[in-house]
Amino acid sequence: MKQLSTIGSTELVVINPNYEGIPAKVDTGADRSAIWASKVRIGKDGILRFALFDEGSKHYTGKIFKREDFGVAVVKSSNGSKEMRYRTHLTVTIRGRRIRTLFYLSDRSTQKYPILIGRHTIRGKFIVDVKQAAVKPAKPRNAGHNEMLRKDPYAFFQKFRKDRPPRHS
Repeated sequence: MKQLSTIGSTELVVINPNYEGIPAKVDTGADRSAIWASKVRIGKDGILRFALFDEGSKHYTGKIFKREDFGVAVVKSSNGSKEMRYRTHLTVTIRGRRIRTLFYLSDRSTQKYPILIGRHTIRGKFIVDVKQAAVKPAKPRNAGHNEMLRKDPYAFFQKFRKDRPPRHS
């Protein structure tokens, strides 16, 4: 029987080629992996373009990735809402092991970890020891939202309400 490496509930990973030391949550309850992506677009040429992270992240470089090999899926989140997400393969290195895996591109700006590693990525490669944690979570970018809500609930509602048309940059 093959010896499996042990990883923790959080890991510092590398997204190849140039994104090192990215905090990731290892989630055995999630089927698939997800990565924070921004500027997600499909051009008239049919090519998917996106940046990893966004301008508010210390990991953001502005590099635009281009993919012809991509798909789409409707994903049900833990709160029950459904959202359409693009997915494509990226190479991730976890504890020195390079893995080409399918990542769903999503806005993880309000999450503690910019990357979520799911079961399909780790199956047959690692055992997860939840007592181990390579990184402590950073405060999410929305950490001040509750304070803003307490100060002026109506202004908060107006700023973040879901029925507004999307802003275009």
